[in-house]
Amino acid sequence: MGPEPRVSVVAPFYNTAEYIAEAIESVLAQSYSNFEFLLVNNKSTDGSREIALKFAARDSRVKFFDNETFVGQAENYNGALRRIGADSKYVKMVQMDDTIFPDCISKMVEVAERDPRIGLVSSFYLNGNEPRNVGVPYGTWRLPGSQACRLMLATECFLLGTPTVVMYRADIVRARETFFPTERYHHHPDTEAGYDLLLQHDFGFVHQILSFCRTQDESITARRSSFNPEALDYLITLERYGRQVLSEAEFKKLSTRKWDYYWRFLARSLLARRDEEFWGYHRDGLAAIGRELNAGEIARHTLGAAVRLAAHPVDSMERLGARLLGTKPAALRTRW
Repeated sequence: MGPEPRVSVVAPFYNTAEYIAEAIESVLAQSYSNFEFLLVNNKSTDGSREIALKFAARDSRVKFFDNETFVGQAENYNGALRRIGADSKYVKMVQMDDTIFPDCISKMVEVAERDPRIGLVSSFYLNGNEPRNVGVPYGTWRLPGSQACRLMLATECFLLGTPTVVMYRADIVRARETFFPTERYHHHPDTEAGYDLLLQHDFGFVHQILSFCRTQDESITARRSSFNPEALDYLITLERYGRQVLSEAEFKKLSTRKWDYYWRFLARSLLARRDEEFWGYHRDGLAAIGRELNAGEIARHTLGAAVRLAAHPVDSMERLGARLLGTKPAALRTRW
């Protein structure tokens, strides 16, 4: 067997002092040896910078960089990716409030090295205490990229996880002038980068849990969980990529069902008097695919929701609140 291919581990960070030492240590504890570790500080103010500098001072694999000015998350990630070494064959991003398990890099490189057509490798991971990325049949370590996209859209098994979960081929990263899209309406730039990549390259998968992604109540993602971002993200992805990987019949069936669900959700949200942040979030997301908040559709579904509310006020309000907050209504909790 030849020498291990070089891997650039990229860690852009901003104000993650509570978790950054654990994250860095998880990278330095890898069983894989041939990697560089790039820590890129985005003007942190909570002591993250000082913690990162201590690790850089005592381990030659760690390279520390400061951004000249504070930038947005996607710009920060793109800037960090531009710093990867010219000799790197693979790129592994690790967000500095997550961790990767000791065999993460070695297992991903092992799969990637089996077939040069593979451009992205993913695996099982823990989202808090919940295993994620289920959907690839056991024993399947490679899928054509378009088939992986089709699987995600048709079955809603999201195989890309977060940036911590996947590994990219370095030449693909270098070939994209802006790896993660930075336009205003890109709510999930890592998802879009993954789909773009898989339309041209194959998908590799490791049937092991290789990373841990922390969920934080104070995070932007957690604050917006009641906005139902998954429904909006799915529709954006379906509109952008569905016709490229699904049959026309499959696309129409999914599109009809998902848009109907989405307008019903917005109708319930209108009855719940959601604030401007909620409506701005959905307005911006729809604009990404050339759509607008459809007053007619929302009104039509609001009428149905209002009728149900009048007929069963207590049960309907409980279900409405549960749906908006992402919880189960009390009546259902007592039965399950």
